[in-house]
Amino acid sequence: MEILQTAFMQRALIAAVLIGITAPAVGIYLVQRRQALMGDGIGHVAMTGVGLGFVLNASPVWMATLVAVLGAVAMELIRAYGRTRGDIALAMLFYGGMAGGVLLTNLSGSGSNANLLSFLFGSLSTVSAGDVTSICLLAAFVVLVTVGLRRQLFAVSQDEEFARVTGLPVRALNLLIAVTAAITVTVAMRVVGLLLVSALMVVPVAAAQQITRSFAVTFVSAVAIGTSVTLAGTVTSYYQDVPPGATVVLFAIVVFVALTALAAPLARRRAKAAAAAEAQCTLEVPAARESAGHMGV
Repeated sequence: MEILQTAFMQRALIAAVLIGITAPAVGIYLVQRRQALMGDGIGHVAMTGVGLGFVLNASPVWMATLVAVLGAVAMELIRAYGRTRGDIALAMLFYGGMAGGVLLTNLSGSGSNANLLSFLFGSLSTVSAGDVTSICLLAAFVVLVTVGLRRQLFAVSQDEEFARVTGLPVRALNLLIAVTAAITVTVAMRVVGLLLVSALMVVPVAAAQQITRSFAVTFVSAVAIGTSVTLAGTVTSYYQDVPPGATVVLFAIVVFVALTALAAPLARRRAKAAAAAEAQCTLEVPAARESAGHMGV
């Protein structure tokens, strides 16, 4: 295939697969915690790390990872302790991160502005071999955490008080979710972009929830949807010369709408099956009692 003959597309496709796996894998916990927009806030903070990378002539991916992790920890601490003024502190953190990124990028030189746009909205041609290595390492960490600690993370995401009573280290697990989300944002920024990565963390999960019931099935379905839309968006971006991040997100939204439309008849069918089973059970119980009475006679 033509698309596989170019080195930059090989790198982009590898990055797309890893992003499709990691973003929903973390996003499912954020959705359970009602923190769907956390990825968006981390993306704003990570912009400062990208700007620092340009200024210090260091890897923007690793600098963004460092700053995003620090920002995510600060966000979690504000959420836990900043009762009344927490929303204001978070807003200052988000917008300060964006402003810092823009300012540092401008200070680093005129050529960095175009590079900043590729981090904001994604770019296939700018994914380097070094970026792929970084993305692979970071994605491996995300998968190990989200799969290896899925029971503990699910318990904390569902009910913190119950998890604390059972002896789980709730504060440490909350911080781990925040750090993992931050790493996922930096994994995805090269293809999807910092401003759109939150959608890829949330929309596949929301789409999977339309047709699934259990956490495990939702997890697998969300990852499958995420991988499919990132690959489809990346391939479409190559052939149609459109922005990859926007294309991926639009594909994810299309899948969500399609599954939502499919979910309604499925829900009606399940309701009818449940009603039929209940009616059958209602008929069988008196028959069983009558049979038992005859046997007693």
